[in-house]
Amino acid sequence: MRIEKLDHNTRKNILENLLKRSPNQYGEYEKGVSEILKAVMERGDEALFTYTKRFDGAKIDASSVRVTEEEIAEAYALVEDGLVAVIKKALNNIRAYHEKQRQYSWFDSKPDGTMLGQKVTALARVGVYVPGGKAAYPSSVLMNVIPAKVAGVDEIVMATPPGKDGKVTPTTLVAAHEAGVDVIYKAGGAQAIGALAYGTESIPKVDKIVGPGNIYVALAKKAVYGHVSIDAIAGPSEILVIADETANPRYVAADLLSQAEHDELASAILVTTSEKLAHKVSEEAEKFTEELSRGEIIRKSLDNYGYILVAENLEEAIETANEIASEHLEIQTKNPYEVMMKIRNAGAIFIGEYASEPLGDYYAGPNHVLPTNGTARFFSPLSVDDFIKKSSIIAYSKEALTAVHGEIEAFAQAERLTAHANSIKVRFEEK
Repeated sequence: MRIEKLDHNTRKNILENLLKRSPNQYGEYEKGVSEILKAVMERGDEALFTYTKRFDGAKIDASSVRVTEEEIAEAYALVEDGLVAVIKKALNNIRAYHEKQRQYSWFDSKPDGTMLGQKVTALARVGVYVPGGKAAYPSSVLMNVIPAKVAGVDEIVMATPPGKDGKVTPTTLVAAHEAGVDVIYKAGGAQAIGALAYGTESIPKVDKIVGPGNIYVALAKKAVYGHVSIDAIAGPSEILVIADETANPRYVAADLLSQAEHDELASAILVTTSEKLAHKVSEEAEKFTEELSRGEIIRKSLDNYGYILVAENLEEAIETANEIASEHLEIQTKNPYEVMMKIRNAGAIFIGEYASEPLGDYYAGPNHVLPTNGTARFFSPLSVDDFIKKSSIIAYSKEALTAVHGEIEAFAQAERLTAHANSIKVRFEEK
Protein backbone atom coordinates (compact mmCIF):
# COMPACT_ATOMS: atom_id res chain seq x y z
CA MET A 1 0.00 0.00 0.00
CA ARG A 2 1.20 3.51 -0.75
CA ILE A 3 2.45 5.47 2.26
CA GLU A 4 2.11 9.26 2.24
CA LYS A 5 2.76 12.06 4.65
CA LEU A 6 -0.56 13.61 5.67
CA ASP A 7 -0.94 17.28 4.80
CA HIS A 8 -3.57 19.62 3.39
CA ASN A 9 -2.88 18.73 -0.26
CA THR A 10 -2.83 14.98 0.43
CA ARG A 11 -6.20 15.18 2.16
CA LYS A 12 -7.70 17.30 -0.64
CA ASN A 13 -6.49 14.91 -3.36
CA ILE A 14 -7.80 11.85 -1.50
CA LEU A 15 -11.24 13.39 -1.02
CA GLU A 16 -11.45 14.25 -4.72
CA ASN A 17 -10.36 10.73 -5.65
CA LEU A 18 -12.91 9.08 -3.36
CA LEU A 19 -15.76 11.17 -4.73
CA LYS A 20 -15.13 9.75 -8.21
CA ARG A 21 -16.66 6.48 -6.95
CA SER A 22 -20.08 8.02 -6.30
CA PRO A 23 -23.03 6.63 -8.31
CA ASN A 24 -23.71 10.24 -9.27
CA GLN A 25 -20.58 10.09 -11.45
CA TYR A 26 -21.92 7.33 -13.69
CA GLY A 27 -24.21 9.33 -15.94
CA GLU A 28 -23.56 7.10 -18.97
CA TYR A 29 -25.73 4.40 -17.38
CA GLU A 30 -28.70 6.66 -16.67
CA LYS A 31 -30.20 6.50 -20.17
CA GLY A 32 -30.35 2.70 -20.13
CA VAL A 33 -31.83 2.67 -16.62
CA SER A 34 -34.43 5.24 -17.65
CA GLU A 35 -35.50 3.12 -20.63
CA ILE A 36 -35.91 0.05 -18.43
CA LEU A 37 -37.97 1.94 -15.85
CA LYS A 38 -40.20 3.47 -18.53
CA ALA A 39 -40.82 0.04 -20.07
CA VAL A 40 -41.76 -1.48 -16.72
CA MET A 41 -44.07 1.44 -15.94
CA GLU A 42 -45.85 1.13 -19.28
CA ARG A 43 -45.80 -2.63 -19.91
CA GLY A 44 -45.65 -4.11 -16.42
CA ASP A 45 -45.05 -7.86 -16.20
CA GLU A 46 -44.30 -8.23 -19.90
CA ALA A 47 -41.32 -5.84 -19.66
CA LEU A 48 -40.19 -7.30 -16.34
CA PHE A 49 -40.06 -10.85 -17.70
CA THR A 50 -38.38 -9.76 -20.94
CA TYR A 51 -35.57 -8.03 -19.06
CA THR A 52 -35.24 -10.97 -16.67
CA LYS A 53 -34.67 -13.24 -19.65
CA ARG A 54 -32.20 -10.80 -21.23
CA PHE A 55 -30.11 -9.96 -18.17
CA ASP A 56 -30.45 -13.04 -15.94
CA GLY A 57 -31.02 -15.71 -18.58
CA ALA A 58 -34.07 -16.98 -16.69
CA LYS A 59 -37.48 -17.66 -18.21
CA ILE A 60 -39.91 -16.30 -15.64
CA ASP A 61 -43.64 -15.66 -16.03
CA ALA A 62 -46.61 -14.81 -13.83
CA SER A 63 -46.88 -18.42 -12.63
CA SER A 64 -43.24 -18.65 -11.49
CA VAL A 65 -42.21 -15.12 -10.48
CA ARG A 66 -43.24 -15.69 -6.87
CA VAL A 67 -41.12 -18.01 -4.71
CA THR A 68 -43.19 -20.93 -3.42
CA GLU A 69 -43.16 -22.64 -0.04
CA GLU A 70 -41.74 -25.71 -1.77
CA GLU A 71 -38.79 -23.68 -3.05
CA ILE A 72 -38.14 -22.37 0.46
CA ALA A 73 -38.24 -25.91 1.86
CA GLU A 74 -35.79 -26.98 -0.84
CA ALA A 75 -33.48 -24.11 0.14
CA TYR A 76 -33.41 -25.31 3.77
CA ALA A 77 -32.40 -28.76 2.56
CA LEU A 78 -29.47 -27.25 0.65
CA VAL A 79 -28.12 -25.02 3.44
CA GLU A 80 -26.04 -26.55 6.21
CA ASP A 81 -27.73 -26.71 9.62
CA GLY A 82 -24.72 -24.96 11.16
CA LEU A 83 -25.15 -21.94 8.91
CA VAL A 84 -28.89 -21.81 9.63
CA ALA A 85 -28.05 -21.74 13.33
CA VAL A 86 -25.60 -18.85 12.82
CA ILE A 87 -28.21 -16.94 10.81
CA LYS A 88 -30.68 -17.36 13.68
CA LYS A 89 -28.16 -16.11 16.25
CA ALA A 90 -27.25 -13.10 14.14
CA LEU A 91 -30.96 -12.40 13.61
CA ASN A 92 -31.57 -12.37 17.36
CA ASN A 93 -28.68 -9.94 17.91
CA ILE A 94 -29.90 -7.63 15.15
CA ARG A 95 -33.48 -7.70 16.43
CA ALA A 96 -32.44 -7.00 20.04
CA TYR A 97 -30.39 -3.99 18.93
CA HIS A 98 -33.12 -2.53 16.74
CA GLU A 99 -35.86 -3.01 19.32
CA LYS A 100 -34.09 -0.34 21.37
CA GLN A 101 -34.75 2.09 18.49
CA ARG A 102 -38.50 1.62 18.55
CA GLN A 103 -40.46 4.88 18.73
CA TYR A 104 -43.91 5.42 20.19
CA SER A 105 -46.71 7.92 19.73
CA TRP A 106 -47.05 10.62 22.39
CA PHE A 107 -49.72 13.13 23.36
CA ASP A 108 -49.48 16.15 25.65
CA SER A 109 -52.76 17.52 27.05
CA LYS A 110 -53.19 20.84 28.91
CA PRO A 111 -56.01 21.96 31.26
CA ASP A 112 -57.15 24.64 28.76
CA GLY A 113 -58.19 22.00 26.25
CA THR A 114 -55.12 21.93 24.03
CA MET A 115 -53.69 18.61 23.02
CA LEU A 116 -50.55 18.25 20.92
CA GLY A 117 -48.83 15.06 19.98
CA GLN A 118 -47.11 12.81 17.49
CA LYS A 119 -48.62 9.69 15.99
CA VAL A 120 -46.07 7.08 14.88
CA THR A 121 -47.23 4.78 12.07
CA ALA A 122 -45.30 2.00 10.36
CA LEU A 123 -45.15 2.00 6.57
CA ALA A 124 -47.72 -0.29 4.97
CA ARG A 125 -45.56 -2.08 2.39
CA VAL A 126 -41.77 -2.07 1.98
CA GLY A 127 -39.69 -3.56 -0.83
CA VAL A 128 -36.30 -5.08 0.02
CA TYR A 129 -33.86 -5.57 -2.84
CA VAL A 130 -31.25 -8.31 -2.42
CA PRO A 131 -28.46 -8.86 -4.99
CA GLY A 132 -28.15 -12.29 -6.55
CA GLY A 133 -25.96 -13.84 -9.21
CA LYS A 134 -22.71 -15.39 -8.02
CA ALA A 135 -22.84 -13.51 -4.71
CA ALA A 136 -25.07 -14.42 -1.79
CA TYR A 137 -25.72 -11.91 0.97
CA PRO A 138 -27.94 -13.39 3.68
CA SER A 139 -26.53 -10.78 6.08
CA SER A 140 -28.02 -7.99 3.92
CA VAL A 141 -31.39 -9.74 4.04
CA LEU A 142 -31.33 -9.65 7.85
CA MET A 143 -30.08 -6.06 8.08
CA ASN A 144 -32.80 -4.72 5.78
CA VAL A 145 -35.72 -6.85 6.93
CA ILE A 146 -35.32 -6.93 10.72
CA PRO A 147 -35.68 -3.16 11.38
CA ALA A 148 -38.77 -3.16 9.14
CA LYS A 149 -40.25 -6.03 11.16
CA VAL A 150 -39.44 -4.28 14.44
CA ALA A 151 -41.06 -1.09 13.14
CA GLY A 152 -44.25 -3.04 12.43
CA VAL A 153 -44.38 -2.82 8.62
CA ASP A 154 -47.53 -4.61 7.43
CA GLU A 155 -46.02 -6.34 4.41
CA ILE A 156 -42.37 -6.87 3.46
CA VAL A 157 -41.79 -7.74 -0.20
CA MET A 158 -38.39 -8.98 -1.35
CA ALA A 159 -37.03 -8.92 -4.90
CA THR A 160 -33.90 -10.82 -5.86
CA PRO A 161 -32.62 -11.97 -9.28
CA PRO A 162 -32.93 -15.65 -10.16
CA GLY A 163 -30.18 -17.79 -11.62
CA LYS A 164 -30.46 -19.13 -15.16
CA ASP A 165 -32.32 -22.11 -13.70
CA GLY A 166 -35.03 -19.77 -12.42
CA LYS A 167 -34.12 -20.38 -8.79
CA VAL A 168 -33.00 -18.05 -6.00
CA THR A 169 -29.81 -18.53 -3.97
CA PRO A 170 -30.71 -20.93 -1.10
CA THR A 171 -29.03 -18.92 1.68
CA THR A 172 -30.96 -15.83 0.58
CA LEU A 173 -34.26 -17.72 0.83
CA VAL A 174 -33.39 -19.16 4.25
CA ALA A 175 -32.42 -15.76 5.63
CA ALA A 176 -35.57 -14.18 4.21
CA HIS A 177 -37.81 -16.86 5.71
CA GLU A 178 -36.12 -16.60 9.11
CA ALA A 179 -36.40 -12.80 9.07
CA GLY A 180 -40.11 -12.93 8.26
CA VAL A 181 -40.34 -11.71 4.66
CA ASP A 182 -43.95 -12.01 3.50
CA VAL A 183 -43.38 -12.63 -0.21
CA ILE A 184 -40.32 -13.10 -2.42
CA TYR A 185 -40.20 -12.31 -6.14
CA LYS A 186 -37.66 -13.47 -8.71
CA ALA A 187 -36.71 -10.12 -10.17
CA GLY A 188 -33.44 -8.23 -10.24
CA GLY A 189 -31.73 -5.13 -11.56
CA ALA A 190 -33.35 -1.85 -12.55
CA GLN A 191 -36.43 -3.74 -13.75
CA ALA A 192 -37.08 -5.03 -10.21
CA ILE A 193 -36.78 -1.52 -8.81
CA GLY A 194 -39.27 -0.34 -11.42
CA ALA A 195 -41.69 -3.13 -10.53
CA LEU A 196 -41.52 -2.26 -6.83
CA ALA A 197 -41.86 1.46 -7.48
CA TYR A 198 -44.72 1.40 -10.01
CA GLY A 199 -46.31 -2.00 -9.49
CA THR A 200 -47.00 -4.63 -12.16
CA GLU A 201 -49.68 -7.29 -12.60
CA SER A 202 -47.65 -9.65 -10.38
CA ILE A 203 -45.67 -7.36 -8.06
CA PRO A 204 -47.45 -4.77 -5.89
CA LYS A 205 -46.27 -1.17 -5.60
CA VAL A 206 -44.47 -0.50 -2.32
CA ASP A 207 -44.06 2.62 -0.21
CA LYS A 208 -40.30 2.39 0.21
CA ILE A 209 -37.40 0.47 -1.38
CA VAL A 210 -34.31 -0.48 0.60
CA GLY A 211 -31.32 -2.69 -0.06
CA PRO A 212 -27.99 -2.71 -1.91
CA GLY A 213 -27.31 -3.36 -5.57
CA ASN A 214 -25.05 -2.62 -8.53
CA ILE A 215 -24.83 0.71 -10.35
CA TYR A 216 -28.05 -0.03 -12.29
CA VAL A 217 -29.95 -0.68 -9.09
CA ALA A 218 -28.49 2.42 -7.43
CA LEU A 219 -29.41 4.67 -10.36
CA ALA A 220 -32.87 3.11 -10.62
CA LYS A 221 -33.52 3.82 -6.95
CA LYS A 222 -32.39 7.39 -7.49
CA ALA A 223 -34.75 7.73 -10.48
CA VAL A 224 -37.86 6.38 -8.73
CA TYR A 225 -37.38 8.49 -5.60
CA GLY A 226 -40.55 10.53 -5.29
CA HIS A 227 -42.77 7.73 -6.59
CA VAL A 228 -41.57 5.86 -3.51
CA SER A 229 -39.15 6.54 -0.71
CA ILE A 230 -35.69 4.93 -0.71
CA ASP A 231 -33.05 4.32 1.93
CA ALA A 232 -30.03 5.88 0.16
CA ILE A 233 -27.93 5.81 -2.99
CA ALA A 234 -25.20 3.43 -1.85
CA GLY A 235 -21.66 3.78 -3.12
CA PRO A 236 -18.74 1.32 -2.93
CA SER A 237 -17.66 0.04 0.49
CA GLU A 238 -15.01 1.86 2.52
CA ILE A 239 -13.04 1.60 5.74
CA LEU A 240 -10.81 4.03 7.60
CA VAL A 241 -8.64 2.95 10.52
CA ILE A 242 -7.15 5.37 13.06
CA ALA A 243 -4.17 3.70 14.73
CA ASP A 244 -1.18 4.64 16.88
CA GLU A 245 1.98 2.79 17.81
CA THR A 246 0.06 0.42 20.11
CA ALA A 247 -1.93 -1.13 17.24
CA ASN A 248 -1.28 -4.63 15.94
CA PRO A 249 -0.19 -4.18 12.29
CA ARG A 250 -1.46 -7.64 11.32
CA TYR A 251 -4.94 -6.85 12.66
CA VAL A 252 -5.00 -3.46 10.93
CA ALA A 253 -3.91 -4.91 7.58
CA ALA A 254 -6.49 -7.70 7.78
CA ASP A 255 -9.25 -5.21 8.54
CA LEU A 256 -8.29 -2.93 5.66
CA LEU A 257 -8.41 -5.85 3.23
CA SER A 258 -11.79 -7.00 4.55
CA GLN A 259 -13.30 -4.04 2.69
CA ALA A 260 -10.88 -3.90 -0.22
CA GLU A 261 -12.08 -7.36 -1.32
CA HIS A 262 -15.63 -6.10 -1.99
CA ASP A 263 -14.78 -4.63 -5.38
CA GLU A 264 -12.21 -2.60 -7.27
CA LEU A 265 -13.89 0.67 -6.23
CA ALA A 266 -13.72 -0.10 -2.50
CA SER A 267 -11.61 2.20 -0.35
CA ALA A 268 -9.27 1.23 2.51
CA ILE A 269 -7.41 3.95 4.40
CA LEU A 270 -5.14 3.87 7.45
CA VAL A 271 -4.36 7.11 9.27
CA THR A 272 -1.60 6.55 11.82
CA THR A 273 0.71 8.56 14.01
CA SER A 274 3.40 5.89 13.70
CA GLU A 275 5.59 5.67 10.60
CA LYS A 276 6.87 2.31 11.87
CA LEU A 277 3.33 0.94 12.02
CA ALA A 278 2.63 2.32 8.53
CA HIS A 279 5.43 0.24 6.99
CA LYS A 280 4.51 -2.89 8.95
CA VAL A 281 0.86 -2.64 7.88
CA SER A 282 1.93 -2.22 4.26
CA GLU A 283 4.07 -5.36 4.52
CA GLU A 284 1.29 -7.40 6.16
CA ALA A 285 -1.22 -6.22 3.56
CA GLU A 286 1.05 -7.45 0.79
CA LYS A 287 1.41 -10.87 2.43
CA PHE A 288 -2.33 -11.24 2.91
CA THR A 289 -3.08 -10.15 -0.65
CA GLU A 290 -0.90 -12.95 -2.00
CA GLU A 291 -2.79 -15.52 0.08
CA LEU A 292 -6.43 -14.41 -0.17
CA SER A 293 -8.86 -15.74 -2.78
CA ARG A 294 -9.88 -12.28 -3.98
CA GLY A 295 -6.31 -11.02 -4.17
CA GLU A 296 -6.67 -9.54 -7.65
CA ILE A 297 -9.66 -7.43 -6.63
CA ILE A 298 -7.90 -6.38 -3.41
CA ARG A 299 -4.80 -5.29 -5.28
CA LYS A 300 -6.75 -3.14 -7.75
CA SER A 301 -8.80 -1.62 -4.93
CA LEU A 302 -5.67 -0.70 -2.96
CA ASP A 303 -3.92 0.64 -6.07
CA ASN A 304 -6.85 2.93 -6.83
CA TYR A 305 -8.27 3.87 -3.44
CA GLY A 306 -5.96 2.49 -0.75
CA TYR A 307 -3.83 4.82 1.38
CA ILE A 308 -1.63 4.74 4.45
CA LEU A 309 -1.36 8.29 5.79
CA VAL A 310 1.17 9.28 8.44
CA ALA A 311 -0.17 12.08 10.65
CA GLU A 312 1.73 14.39 12.98
CA ASN A 313 -0.58 13.59 15.90
CA LEU A 314 -3.94 12.05 16.81
CA GLU A 315 -5.75 15.37 16.47
CA GLU A 316 -4.71 15.55 12.82
CA ALA A 317 -5.76 11.93 12.31
CA ILE A 318 -9.18 12.61 13.87
CA GLU A 319 -9.66 15.74 11.76
CA THR A 320 -8.91 13.73 8.62
CA ALA A 321 -11.33 10.97 9.64
CA ASN A 322 -14.08 13.53 10.19
CA GLU A 323 -13.43 15.10 6.80
CA ILE A 324 -13.48 11.77 4.93
CA ALA A 325 -16.59 10.63 6.89
CA SER A 326 -16.02 6.95 6.20
CA GLU A 327 -18.68 4.26 6.10
CA HIS A 328 -16.71 2.13 8.59
CA LEU A 329 -14.28 3.66 11.10
CA GLU A 330 -12.03 1.55 13.33
CA ILE A 331 -10.16 3.05 16.26
CA GLN A 332 -7.12 1.06 17.35
CA THR A 333 -5.29 3.41 19.72
CA LYS A 334 -4.15 3.46 23.33
CA ASN A 335 -7.29 5.34 24.43
CA PRO A 336 -9.92 4.49 21.79
CA TYR A 337 -12.91 5.80 23.74
CA GLU A 338 -11.26 9.19 24.06
CA VAL A 339 -10.78 9.26 20.29
CA MET A 340 -14.36 8.05 19.71
CA MET A 341 -15.77 11.06 21.58
CA LYS A 342 -14.08 13.36 19.05
CA ILE A 343 -15.47 11.58 16.00
CA ARG A 344 -18.29 13.52 14.38
CA ASN A 345 -18.64 11.79 11.00
CA ALA A 346 -18.73 8.01 10.55
CA GLY A 347 -21.32 5.41 9.58
CA ALA A 348 -20.26 2.85 12.20
CA ILE A 349 -17.46 3.14 14.76
CA PHE A 350 -15.54 0.05 15.87
CA ILE A 351 -13.62 0.50 19.11
CA GLY A 352 -10.53 -1.49 20.05
CA GLU A 353 -8.52 -4.21 18.36
CA TYR A 354 -11.16 -6.91 18.82
CA ALA A 355 -14.00 -4.94 17.22
CA SER A 356 -13.14 -5.94 13.67
CA GLU A 357 -15.39 -4.54 10.93
CA PRO A 358 -16.84 -7.95 9.88
CA LEU A 359 -18.24 -8.25 13.41
CA GLY A 360 -20.61 -5.45 12.44
CA ASP A 361 -21.27 -6.86 8.99
CA TYR A 362 -22.62 -10.15 10.25
CA TYR A 363 -23.28 -10.57 13.90
CA ALA A 364 -23.06 -7.84 16.55
CA GLY A 365 -26.49 -6.28 15.93
CA PRO A 366 -26.06 -2.68 14.68
CA ASN A 367 -27.08 -2.25 11.07
CA HIS A 368 -24.48 -2.68 8.36
CA VAL A 369 -26.40 -0.57 5.83
CA LEU A 370 -24.35 2.59 6.24
CA PRO A 371 -23.79 5.96 4.54
CA THR A 372 -20.96 6.01 1.99
CA ASN A 373 -19.01 8.55 -0.08
CA GLY A 374 -18.82 11.12 2.71
CA THR A 375 -22.59 11.12 3.33
CA ALA A 376 -21.98 10.12 6.96
CA ARG A 377 -21.71 13.88 7.48
CA PHE A 378 -25.50 14.02 7.27
CA PHE A 379 -26.91 10.46 6.95
CA SER A 380 -27.28 7.67 9.52
CA PRO A 381 -27.27 3.86 9.38
CA LEU A 382 -30.48 2.12 8.34
CA SER A 383 -32.73 1.86 11.39
CA VAL A 384 -36.28 1.40 12.61
CA ASP A 385 -36.79 5.11 11.90
CA ASP A 386 -36.55 4.35 8.18
CA PHE A 387 -39.71 2.26 8.31
CA ILE A 388 -42.02 4.59 10.18
CA LYS A 389 -43.61 7.96 9.53
CA LYS A 390 -44.87 10.53 11.98
CA SER A 391 -48.06 12.57 11.95
CA SER A 392 -48.45 15.71 14.03
CA ILE A 393 -51.58 15.82 16.22
CA ILE A 394 -53.28 19.14 17.08
CA ALA A 395 -56.49 19.61 19.06
CA TYR A 396 -57.75 22.90 20.59
CA SER A 397 -60.87 23.60 22.59
CA LYS A 398 -62.93 26.74 21.99
CA GLU A 399 -61.52 28.17 25.20
CA ALA A 400 -57.94 27.60 24.12
CA LEU A 401 -58.46 29.11 20.65
CA THR A 402 -60.34 32.10 22.09
CA ALA A 403 -57.23 33.10 24.03
CA VAL A 404 -54.98 33.23 20.97
CA HIS A 405 -57.15 33.74 17.86
CA GLY A 406 -56.25 37.41 17.52
CA GLU A 407 -52.56 36.62 17.46
CA ILE A 408 -53.02 33.95 14.77
CA GLU A 409 -55.12 36.30 12.62
CA ALA A 410 -52.44 39.00 12.93
CA PHE A 411 -49.74 36.55 11.87
CA ALA A 412 -51.77 35.49 8.82
CA GLN A 413 -52.51 39.11 7.87
CA ALA A 414 -48.77 39.89 8.09
CA GLU A 415 -48.21 37.24 5.40
CA ARG A 416 -51.17 38.63 3.40
CA LEU A 417 -52.91 35.27 3.58
CA THR A 418 -56.41 36.57 4.25
CA ALA A 419 -58.10 33.18 3.82
CA HIS A 420 -55.88 31.85 6.60
CA ALA A 421 -56.94 34.71 8.84
CA ASN A 422 -60.58 34.25 7.91
CA SER A 423 -60.47 30.53 8.79
CA ILE A 424 -59.77 31.55 12.37
CA LYS A 425 -61.92 34.71 12.36
CA VAL A 426 -65.20 33.00 11.35
CA ARG A 427 -65.15 31.01 14.54
CA PHE A 428 -65.54 34.19 16.56
CA GLU A 429 -68.12 36.10 14.53
CA GLU A 430 -70.94 37.59 16.56
CA LYS A 431 -74.10 35.58 16.04
